[in-house]
Amino acid sequence: MAKNAGGVVFERVTKRYGEVTAVDDVSFRVAPSELVTLLGPSGCGKTTTLRMVAGLEPVSSGRIVLGDNDVTRRAANERDVSMVFQSYALFPHMTVLENVCYGPLSTRADKPKARELAHAKLSMLGLTGLEHRLPSELSGGQQQRVAVARSLVLEPAVLLFDEPLSNLDAKLRRRVRQEIRELQQSLSLTVIYVTHDQEEALAVSDHIIVMEGGRIAQQGTPNELYESPATRFLADFIGDANLIDGDLVADSGRAIFCAGGVSAPVRADGLGSGPATLALRPHRLRIVDADEATLSGVCKRAAYLGSRIEYVVTTAWGDLLVFDGEGRTMRPRDEPISLKFDAQAAVVLRR
Repeated sequence: MAKNAGGVVFERVTKRYGEVTAVDDVSFRVAPSELVTLLGPSGCGKTTTLRMVAGLEPVSSGRIVLGDNDVTRRAANERDVSMVFQSYALFPHMTVLENVCYGPLSTRADKPKARELAHAKLSMLGLTGLEHRLPSELSGGQQQRVAVARSLVLEPAVLLFDEPLSNLDAKLRRRVRQEIRELQQSLSLTVIYVTHDQEEALAVSDHIIVMEGGRIAQQGTPNELYESPATRFLADFIGDANLIDGDLVADSGRAIFCAGGVSAPVRADGLGSGPATLALRPHRLRIVDADEATLSGVCKRAAYLGSRIEYVVTTAWGDLLVFDGEGRTMRPRDEPISLKFDAQAAVVLRR
């Protein structure tokens, strides 16, 4: 357990800028040693929420508790938190070691102690040997790790990340997010992580809070949000999804979804009959022989992506995105394609 590990409680927190409400009556809990991600599109209020935890934005109403302390009215420097910014915010004229020492020295730690702490964190993050370089002499991934080291050296109760990987290329993003997750787990850090990248959120989180329009749209584990989205917005936002509008016919524990003259059994979770939207993940649609098919169509478009072939198949339910991870030969345009899915794999949403 990290030395100062503590949880975070948000109780009915609202943030207004004049007539604009950026965060509206938001409540959630972050358990000690848990990584919770605030996920959502631009302007949904996630970064404002993070800045209120850090004390960089005052709350308009509500309460924030860190560990056992109500910090709602405390200044940023009176909270046991540290923040890794999107821009890294490294001092360009200081060496790596000087950057990491800056926090302890600013809190009046003696210089030998500050250097000892800094060397320990740099070693932990694989940065030994880079102590005397300037930020401009580092790669993007190295700069990111220096920013993390500078935050960790203060041994905060809560570590905050604001879009930490947005300046990195795709391959480096994947590697650095794994490093952040491994570090968080090995040190039992309490982390709140902000991103708009759904894959990133699914990869690093114990718990995800999806925000929309300043409110919490849904929260849960990565698996819960991906497999059981509560709304059309969530089904479309978390990963790829085919959304088909139609009607649900539910009777005696059985449920049938109907659209475009084609019907299929589905999992309805207690929903009654009426207008509904079916959410189908592309990898849940399987290409099968015609006699097994739930749905038939023709290939409109195909793309070979190495680990899978992505198809757009025109059907009675519209153009559906299909991920085929087993096929090795790409099907030509206009070739008939037969599709099947398991009833448990589709999510029915009330319209």
